Amino acid sequence: MAKISNKIKPSKILALWNNYKTLAKEKGLNKPENPLYINKSISTFIESGVDIEKPAFYSEDIYYEGEIGIVIGKECKNVEIENAKDYILGYTCVNDVTAMNLVKKDPTFDQWTRAKSFDTFGVFGPCVVSDIDPMNLRVTSKLNGKIVQDYNTSDMFFNVFEIVSYLSKDMTLFPGDIIACGTNSGLGPMNEGDTIQVSVEGIGELTNKLV
Repeated sequence: MAKISNKIKPSKILALWNNYKTLAKEKGLNKPENPLYINKSISTFIESGVDIEKPAFYSEDIYYEGEIGIVIGKECKNVEIENAKDYILGYTCVNDVTAMNLVKKDPTFDQWTRAKSFDTFGVFGPCVVSDIDPMNLRVTSKLNGKIVQDYNTSDMFFNVFEIVSYLSKDMTLFPGDIIACGTNSGLGPMNEGDTIQVSVEGIGELTNKLV
């Protein structure tokens, strides 16, 4: 297994929404026409072992979202699906932390970027792995040791190569950029003091505490 240091420096992290069939069915959603995504601030980035910090002003729900992340290996623009693999460095674990109650606070504007962009809300690691099959990997999240998410990447609407191709036609993807491929059934709130562990088969495990 080819493991690459986690000391990557993303210029951005893009997080997909509604990319898993099971969760879409639960929420009464259909497959979107194209990948839907949110841009998280680079100030969100932390590694395994670092605390997730709840904003001082915010007393409502903080959600964990365990995901597989794509790490871009070289500058990528207008890439076709069949060539997307050549631009991927490897894959990592992601916890796409979200202040969920903020999303609908303003009835005129869904605040996804704000809800996902607080400092420490972009957890990734513990490494990047290059030689695994991203189409068939188990993803799990454990809250205080109990499994709360357990799904397979085969349940995606858009696979990793389709995602890279589509996003590269919207914007240039740079080496180190991370694309979080979306979460599945079982995402939910954490309480202060809770420990959340996100793992992807063949990659490893993220462990962080909400404080």
